[in-house]
Amino acid sequence: MSIEPLNEEERAEALDALDEWDFDEARDAITRTFTFADFSAAFGFMTRVALLAEKMDHHPEWSNVWNRVDVLLTTHEAGGLSHRDVDMAGAMDALVD
Repeated sequence: MSIEPLNEEERAEALDALDEWDFDEARDAITRTFTFADFSAAFGFMTRVALLAEKMDHHPEWSNVWNRVDVLLTTHEAGGLSHRDVDMAGAMDALVD
């Protein structure tokens, strides 16, 4: 099954719905920095996301420094932003809301 990138209208709708996420035009991706109380909370979040990512078969590019988790979502197979990224961003947001 081929995954298609979002068209301009779909991308605009997705970005409107994902308030905390920024668009990275160079990578056709979305990014967000999550900040937590401490390293343990940040790592706990990453563990929950890792389990979700396995279920969704869609894995973020991310890094962790102490209480911060920087995330970039793009779909390599689609060559840019896809519905998979939007779904993953929403799932990640739900974990911190």
